[in-house]
Amino acid sequence: MMRRVFGIAAATGLAVAMGASAAFAGATFDAVKSRGVLKCGVHTGLFGFSAPDDKGVWKGLDADYCRAVAAAVFGDANKVKFVPLTAQQRFTALQSGEIDMLSRNTTWTLSRDTSVGLNFTVTTYYDGQGFLVPKALGVDSPLSLGGATVCVQTGTTTELNLADYFRANNMQLNPLTIEDFSEVTSAFVSGRCDALTSDSSQLAAIRANDTPNPDDYVILPEIISKEPLAPAVRHGDDQWFDVVKWTIYATLEAEEKGVTQGNVDQMMGSSDPTVKRLLGVTAGMGKNLGLDEKWAYNVIKQLGNYGEIYERNVGMDSKLKLPRGLNALWTNGGLQYAPPAR
Repeated sequence: MMRRVFGIAAATGLAVAMGASAAFAGATFDAVKSRGVLKCGVHTGLFGFSAPDDKGVWKGLDADYCRAVAAAVFGDANKVKFVPLTAQQRFTALQSGEIDMLSRNTTWTLSRDTSVGLNFTVTTYYDGQGFLVPKALGVDSPLSLGGATVCVQTGTTTELNLADYFRANNMQLNPLTIEDFSEVTSAFVSGRCDALTSDSSQLAAIRANDTPNPDDYVILPEIISKEPLAPAVRHGDDQWFDVVKWTIYATLEAEEKGVTQGNVDQMMGSSDPTVKRLLGVTAGMGKNLGLDEKWAYNVIKQLGNYGEIYERNVGMDSKLKLPRGLNALWTNGGLQYAPPAR
């Protein structure tokens, strides 16, 4: 009897060990390493999240998380090839291997997480769908938009949520659906539709960056959906999934522990066990991911912690000036929370 139990335990231990070894045989991770550059799918141009500046340099929260993964893998945040994708192109590009990760203000949903074959990593921005209207329209609620023409990008959860909201409230909907995001914006600004619906963060970006006079427009207060925006990878490569996921978690842990781009070198001398593990002073976390022990140090040194990434791209240091809200750390009443780095 004892021999049988021992045999079962030994076989179980061997299976676990074999599973752990198999997890490190990741085709995506190996391809990225051998290529020497990360191919990251981003928006074609969404201010604050991913858009090229006047010098062609990609800026934004989503773009910075592409750089963060490159910093973790290569020690160099610049080893990224940005691949601009429309809403309809993005999933095919990831499925086909054209890109290694998708960091393109994409909502985490059940169907995308299953039938589309994506693994969502960590929510980098908790958002919700709203409506942007000209003040001259004289409405203060989406419930007053019955019969209005609403601009919406096709091939998105936004389009589905819009139909659900109008149907649930027994309102007539006249949608103007357009595939290209810039054309959706142009149609709204030119007056082809009465309202524009999208994630509230996108509406703030449009109002700040694309309207002739931002003060002439208002984002209606109601939020009609949950939109957790998260980078995604393909099914089938657990190591790559772990690398992208824990890169994001590292920036959250760093903010919680007060580790910043400016003090990270000083914090290498911290006596806090979590900080020592995170920054590689105490070895082990890098090995578990198949990365250099200074993987998180490189991310924070080159990009900063989550709060720094947020504030410069969409927060109070940016044109958007979006409050942290749900994107505050859990210690400050928000939803952002990293599992233990141990």
